[in-house]
Amino acid sequence: MNSTTPEQIVAAQKASVDTTFDLLSKTVNAVEKLTSLTLQAAKSGLAENQEALVKAFGAGAPQTFIAQQTSQAQPAIEKAQAYWREVYEIASSTRAEYLAVAEAQFKKYQGDAQRYAETLAKTAPAGSETAVTAWKTFITTVIDTANKAYDTATKAVKQVGESAEKDLSVAASTSAKRVRQLAAPVETSDE
Repeated sequence: MNSTTPEQIVAAQKASVDTTFDLLSKTVNAVEKLTSLTLQAAKSGLAENQEALVKAFGAGAPQTFIAQQTSQAQPAIEKAQAYWREVYEIASSTRAEYLAVAEAQFKKYQGDAQRYAETLAKTAPAGSETAVTAWKTFITTVIDTANKAYDTATKAVKQVGESAEKDLSVAASTSAKRVRQLAAPVETSDE
C-alpha cells in the first residue's frame, strides 16, 4: 500500500535541505546588511564626535558651547531615527522573505497531503470506501485547520509589523518635537 519511492524520499530531503540553506542565506544577508549599517553608523559617529570636540574646544563662551551642543542634538536624533528606520526595513524585508518561504512550503505540504489522499483513494482495496472517506475527511479537516491557523498567524505578523512602523513614526515625530522645544530657549537667549 505504501507508494513512496526512494526517489521521492530523496527529492523531499533535497527540497528540505534547499529550503534550509535558502533561509540560512537570507539570514546571513540580513546580518550582513545590519553589520554594514552599524559599521557605517559607527564610522560616521566617530567623525562627528571628533568634529564636535574640536568645535567645543574652540567655543570660548559657555553660551556658544551650549548652543553648539543644542544645534547638534537635532541632527543626531535624525541620524538615530534614520538608523533605526533602516534596521526596521532590513528586518521587515527579511520577515517578508521568510513569510514567502513559509507560504510556499505550506502550499507544497497542502498539495502533498491532497495527493496522498487521492493516491490512497485510488489504491485502496475494494470495500474500504468508508475508511478512505474517513481519511479524506480527516486530511481535509487538517488542511482547513492549518489554513485558518496560517491565516491567523500571517495577519498577526502583519499587524505587528504595521504597529512597529506606526510606533517608529510616532517616536520619530515626538523626539524631533522635543528636541526643538529644548533647543528653543538656548537659541533665543543667544540672540
